[in-house]
Amino acid sequence: MKILVCEDDFMMIKAIEHKLKSDQYEVDVANNGNLAIEKIKLTNYDLIITDLLMPFIGGIELINIVRNELSLKMPIIVLSTLSDEDSIIEAFKLGADDYMTKPFSPSEVSIRVKRLLIKR
Repeated sequence: MKILVCEDDFMMIKAIEHKLKSDQYEVDVANNGNLAIEKIKLTNYDLIITDLLMPFIGGIELINIVRNELSLKMPIIVLSTLSDEDSIIEAFKLGADDYMTKPFSPSEVSIRVKRLLIKR
């Protein structure tokens, strides 16, 4: 299973990447929204994990592009420091499957990834 992690915080990337690789997932990383869109267009990912606040293209716009322009159906998990109701509702309206507020445990990310991939 191939997962794309869209995150610009190096330490966050390393924590998520380490946990998911130990769970035997193949992990690809994009540290900004433009790179994420390029990778999504070139690779079939089984799941996307995205931050909302990233350079160039934010997570809300990324979800919109994935769902509405590219018409892709893979699960999307949002990880964000934004915990306001408007951001959460907007992410779900556009097609996010799950939303986690930072800080979080890498083990919790792992469980949520497994749950979404089993449903798929």
